[in-house]
Amino acid sequence: MNLACSQIAAKEIRLLVLDVDGVLTDGSIYYGNSGEELKAFNIQDGLGIKLLQGAGIEVAIITGRSSRLLSRRTDELGIDRVIQGREDKLTALNELLTDKAYKLDEIAYMGDDLPDLAVIRRVGLGMTVANASPSVAEHARWQSKRAGGHGAVREAAEFILKAQGKLAKAIEPFL
Repeated sequence: MNLACSQIAAKEIRLLVLDVDGVLTDGSIYYGNSGEELKAFNIQDGLGIKLLQGAGIEVAIITGRSSRLLSRRTDELGIDRVIQGREDKLTALNELLTDKAYKLDEIAYMGDDLPDLAVIRRVGLGMTVANASPSVAEHARWQSKRAGGHGAVREAAEFILKAQGKLAKAIEPFL
């Protein structure tokens, strides 16, 4: 991975697409005694998403699993473009783009495992988490220092915003 090339690619990003399990979560799935599914989302990742949105960068989700928990989280974060239950993520990305005219160079995708690989290889900025599958890390153009579910998305958001010269303005309201 070449940081300078990644920074150049990040300057063009208008859409960040995220996987969920292993990226927005640590990949663990918990089941309660009554069969309910539980997941933990990192609050820093959520704020990173809000910072991107505030800077005019859209965020979308493509995930292989379906979950009401995710629907609740995406509603909280104002993410409208969500495709759940799809392992064919490249096809899902093409469907996601049917009513938006983004070029592939304007899209970043962050995933962690083999179902994410085709998209990571085709978008302008393929991103992954610190604890990604080695095969995915090999093909990504940028890798976080933080693990999935532990602030990796926030790190990616700040990387994109910094490359675009928008990070200082994004954090200004918090000063």
